[in-house]
Amino acid sequence: MVVGMTTVFIILLIVIYLGKGLIALVNTYAPEEMVVKKQTPARVSAPASAPVAAATVGTAGLSPEETAAIISAVSVATGGQGKVTEIKKL
Repeated sequence: MVVGMTTVFIILLIVIYLGKGLIALVNTYAPEEMVVKKQTPARVSAPASAPVAAATVGTAGLSPEETAAIISAVSVATGGQGKVTEIKKL
């Protein structure tokens, strides 16, 4: 029984040190790419098309203020690239 437990312990140590060696090897020859963050303006305003879009969006029983808030939030989160086509309550 002691021989079996010792064998398992030694094999686990081998796996641990081989894993650490593989990590070190990968980090040496394939370092992580540096991601450059874009600087965003301090204040982002909603695009002029947001109020027009509010009239054409399926609103699922929401008030116009709630619809405008959702459209503005999507516009800010996507940098003006996103468009709300329908609002559904889940």
